[in-house]
Amino acid sequence: MTGVRVRFSPAPTGSLHVGSARTALFNWLFARHHGGVFALRIEDTDRARSRDEWVEGIPAILQWLGLDWDEGPLLQSERTDAYLAAADDLLERGLAYECYCTSEELDARNEQARAAGRPPGYDGQCRDLTAEQRAAMAAEGRPRTIRFRTPDDGVSRFEDAIRGEVAVEWSSIPDFVIVRSDGNPIFFLANAVDDLAMEITHVIRGEDLLDSTHRVLALRKAIGGAEPPVYAHLPLILAADRSKLSKRHGAIALEEFRDAGYLREAVCNYLSLLGWAPDDGREVMDIDEIVAAFDLGGVTHAAAAFDHKKLDWMNGEWIRRLSLDELEERARPFAEARFGDRLDRQVFREALRIGQERAVTLVSLVDQMDFLFVDEAEFAIDPESWAKLAATERVDEILGAVAAHLESCEWPDDRIDLRPVLEPLGVKPGKVMHAVYTAVEGRRAGLPLFESIVLLGRDLAHRRIRGARSRLGSAAGPS
Repeated sequence: MTGVRVRFSPAPTGSLHVGSARTALFNWLFARHHGGVFALRIEDTDRARSRDEWVEGIPAILQWLGLDWDEGPLLQSERTDAYLAAADDLLERGLAYECYCTSEELDARNEQARAAGRPPGYDGQCRDLTAEQRAAMAAEGRPRTIRFRTPDDGVSRFEDAIRGEVAVEWSSIPDFVIVRSDGNPIFFLANAVDDLAMEITHVIRGEDLLDSTHRVLALRKAIGGAEPPVYAHLPLILAADRSKLSKRHGAIALEEFRDAGYLREAVCNYLSLLGWAPDDGREVMDIDEIVAAFDLGGVTHAAAAFDHKKLDWMNGEWIRRLSLDELEERARPFAEARFGDRLDRQVFREALRIGQERAVTLVSLVDQMDFLFVDEAEFAIDPESWAKLAATERVDEILGAVAAHLESCEWPDDRIDLRPVLEPLGVKPGKVMHAVYTAVEGRRAGLPLFESIVLLGRDLAHRRIRGARSRLGSAAGPS
C-alpha cells in the first residue's frame, strides 16, 4: 500500500482520554507500517468548548506517548474562511439553504412529531423559502444557519474496513446544519473540507462517529471530492464490567497515567491490544514490533474492555525491562518532587534496585521508599497496618527477637535474613513478618524487608523496632 495519509483530529474540549489516545495510536501505527504520513489536526471549531490548555495539551501528551507527526498541528480555527467559502458555494448551487428557525420553534415541532409517533428531526421548514421570505425573516432578526440539503430518497452506503458495508436510508437523515447561527462551521463541513485538502486516504476513528460518516461523505461529494477515503471505525472501549468507561472506574485521561508513573511503552503496548491483536498472540511488545505486525485486518468490531489490573501488570513488565540506569532516570523526577532535599541518591538507587522486581508504577515504587527519606520525628505508621500488628499473637516476643538480633548481629554488606531469628519462637515467618514490615517501613508490605533494613541502617532499624514495642506497651497500659 503506497501513498497512505492518515490524520488524528481530536477536539480540544478536554484531556485526551484512552479512547482518543487509542485512535491516535492506531492511525500512527497504520501510517508507520505502510511508510505513510501521520498528520495532526486540532478540530477546534466549537469555540465555546475549546480551551487553549487543551489545544496545547494534546500535542504534549502525544509526544509523551512517542507518537510523532509528519504534518501539523493544523488548527481548524485558522481555516474558517475555507469552510465558509465551501458553504457559500453549496448555497449558490442549491445544495444548501438558509434556515431561520429558532431553537424554540425547532423544539416545539420535534415535540409535535414525537406526539404524533414520528421521529424527531428537522422537517425542512425553510427548504423552499423564496428570496423575499428569507429577507423578511432576516429583517426580523431571526438567527440564520446554513443547512445541507440531504437526498429525499435512496440509500447512503460505504464499505468500512472493519465492519463491512454500512448503509442507511437517506429518508432517516434530515437536513443538517453546516454553519451555526454565530457564523462558525460545524464539524461535518470542516471535516469534509480538510480531508479533501489534506488528501487523506484512510480515516481511522471511533465507532461513536460511525453515523456522521454519511453526512461527511455527502458533503465531500457535493464539494467536488473524488474517491472517498477508506473508513475504519474502531470498537468502543468499555470498562471491565462492560459499562461505559468513566472516571468512576479509575484514571481515563492520559495525563493521569503519565503522572501516576506509567511508562509510555506500557501504555502504548496496552492500548494497541484494545481491539487488535497480532496473529501470534503476543502481548508484551515494543513499538517496533507492534508497527511491524499492525494491520486493520486484525482489528475486531467487538468492544474492548479497559482493565486497569492488566495495565498494571504490563507496566510492571516494562519496568523490569529497564536497566537500573534507565529506571533511575525515569523515577528521579517523581522522587525529587516527593522528597526534595531529603533524597539520598545512592540510597534511592539501591531502593530502586530492590524494588524493581515488584514495582507496578514509578509513583508507587517511589511511595514505597518514603520510610527511607523521612525525618524520624515524622515517621508514621499506617493505622490499618498498626491494627494488624497489634492483633498479631506474641508480637512483642517477635519484635523483641528481631531487636535483639539487630543489636548483636554482624552487620551484613547487602542483606539480612530474619527467618532463622523467628524459628526458635515456633512461628511461621510468612504469617508474622508483616509486623516487622510495619515497624520498619510504616506499612505491612512494601520494599523487600531484609534489604530495606540494610538500607535504613542498623541503628535506625533497631530504633524503629524498639519504638513499636514501646507503643505496644503503652497501649497495653500498666499491668
